[in-house]
Amino acid sequence: MTPATGVHPLEPGRAWLRVPQELSARVPAEQRGPGRDRGDVRLLVSRGTEVARHAFRELPCLLRAGDLLVVNTSPTLAAATDGRAGRARVVVHFSTRGDDGRWAVELRDPDGKGTTRARAGGPAGTRVRLPGGVQLVLEEPLSPGSGRLWWARVSPGGAVPGLLREHGRPIRYSYTERDQPLSVYQTVFALPPADGAGSAEMPSAARPFTPGLVAELVSRGVQFAPITLHTGVASAEAHEPPYPERFAVPQTSARLINAVKAGEGRVIAVGTTAVRAVESAAGADGVVRARAGWTDLVVTPARGVRVVDGLLTGLHEPQASHLLMLEAVAGRAAIRRGYDEALRGRYLWHEFGDLHLILPAEAPDAEHCFGNQQ
Repeated sequence: MTPATGVHPLEPGRAWLRVPQELSARVPAEQRGPGRDRGDVRLLVSRGTEVARHAFRELPCLLRAGDLLVVNTSPTLAAATDGRAGRARVVVHFSTRGDDGRWAVELRDPDGKGTTRARAGGPAGTRVRLPGGVQLVLEEPLSPGSGRLWWARVSPGGAVPGLLREHGRPIRYSYTERDQPLSVYQTVFALPPADGAGSAEMPSAARPFTPGLVAELVSRGVQFAPITLHTGVASAEAHEPPYPERFAVPQTSARLINAVKAGEGRVIAVGTTAVRAVESAAGADGVVRARAGWTDLVVTPARGVRVVDGLLTGLHEPQASHLLMLEAVAGRAAIRRGYDEALRGRYLWHEFGDLHLILPAEAPDAEHCFGNQQ
């Protein structure tokens, strides 16, 4: 997620990609049409540099028996809450809980429109009063040279999950039309853990899935492998590289992924979070092993992918490091061709927008099912 500000500044080499502000999805799909997986949700399908337009509801016909979808089970937190730093009103975005009990947080200024704008972080020792008698103290930047995200100590200890349940709301950026309930940010795969952990921002590639669509995929022989990666606040606003995030690939999922890789199926990640988790659990031999902890992996074309054959993802900003991951999966020419078509077709960006399915260049196996419809 990244705020829309008209035509965005561009990274060298991506001068071809300009995203007009009107292509930001302002409300969830079910508020634009008949449902999360129906009607208004479109799906761009890239096979190499060949691109086709579909509706998301056609996904079962675009996959084949034996394919494996890797899905993120992290729930979305109500990660934004109001506070005061001295006399100033602030909004605190809770991003990531560290092993030492501290939280990575971002302080933002309310803009009077229900959203927020970035503010200078720090300094160390800044105290923020939060609802319910909770106090936050900034201690140090999350990484050297970055003043946006800070490690902060919360007192009383362990108060954050309860604070967010009672006083929190989903993180919202200026391109959205209005506040939405937390339920619209949860995916069908979300499994709240006992410790209250979760994602500061929704693993949004899985948002259009519904129980009915999952059942149809299973009935067609498509399998699912759950992993968990708790996302922090989006790096794309200031375009920093992704920072370490907590993840887990369970043994059952590792075995299933390896079995599919050894057969004729394709491993397709649902979201960049799933790519990051699975590739972090893969050895140089391409074998996935059960693993849990922190990952600082940044998937780039130079590093490549060892496990993932395809990717279902949203549409990303020109500056987003996620585009490097997409290029690692499909190559720059394929991604450029796909994004040219997304702009031509006026596909919608951001977490409530349309999706992009990236498959290997072979296999025109699903065109007979629906063909180009959108």
